[in-house]
Amino acid sequence: MYNANESRYETMAYRRSGRSGLKLPEISLGLWHNFGGLATEDNARDMLTTAFDLGITHFDIANNYGPPPGSAETMFGRIMRSDLAPYRDELIISSKAGYLMWPGPYGEWGSRKYLIASCDASLRRTGLQYFDIFYHHRPDPDTPLEETMSALDSIVRSGKALYAGLSNYGPGEAAEAFKLLRELGTPCLIHQPAYSMLRREPENGLLDVCERDGVGVICFSPLAGGRLTNRYLGGIPEGSRAAGASPFLQAGQITPALLSALRGLDDIASERGQTLAQMALSWVLRRSAVTSALIGASGAAQIVDCIKAAGAAGFSDEELRQIDALTKSAQT
Repeated sequence: MYNANESRYETMAYRRSGRSGLKLPEISLGLWHNFGGLATEDNARDMLTTAFDLGITHFDIANNYGPPPGSAETMFGRIMRSDLAPYRDELIISSKAGYLMWPGPYGEWGSRKYLIASCDASLRRTGLQYFDIFYHHRPDPDTPLEETMSALDSIVRSGKALYAGLSNYGPGEAAEAFKLLRELGTPCLIHQPAYSMLRREPENGLLDVCERDGVGVICFSPLAGGRLTNRYLGGIPEGSRAAGASPFLQAGQITPALLSALRGLDDIASERGQTLAQMALSWVLRRSAVTSALIGASGAAQIVDCIKAAGAAGFSDEELRQIDALTKSAQT
């Protein structure tokens, strides 16, 4: 039987999510590619328990995570029952709905029909009584925003989730959604955008909107699909995501310009006493609007490395200037 490390809260830093009463660890663990039907339960358990032993209290899932879709929630549910159940009140567990889950007109997007049915199915797969956070995973271009936000409000009021969140919304859509949720009496807790040194779109208004409206931000892909690690400093290694058939990172994205920039970034990280991955996490966490950085991992050792970014020192103006110049050069 798993017994959590008694010193698990001694080194992790926690931040309040927006103007809510909820604090999240600076580093959270996403269960995207390595917790589904292709994963081994032993490795998944090792990652989850290692993370919790290091003070990571937030585990992030979605209905479509796997592959196949749903399998990450099923895997997490098994480990929750076998190992983590005694610690349920210490955990923040989130799930999402928005992408395709079943055939027909009600299997994706943002209708009330889909969101509530998907939340119920996710609770069954995980075996949980409630989620701490339930997100709408992406904007729906056809369903009225009022219907989608009303569904999130209903999910919270029914006790199926404690907080509502959004993911992948642009600044204008997010601002309107935040307003609707406030008016319904279920303020948005948190927004989850892609944000990294190589992907800066949230800086074009979204971070400001979230900070203005008191909504936390949790960044997904802060390591840019693994590019902001030491894995690609020497090119594309065998067994890496870019060497395979992953739709999320392809060999053509590992350009000479990117490799040159990564090596320059690694030099800055070394001068700071960090790995490239640690610096990339510290970089997103430098923003006051950001509550947590959401990492993925294929093994416990990666989690141990990333955790060292929590509570790290800030950046000098010169470091930020150099980082901006290098990441700009990577796009050319």
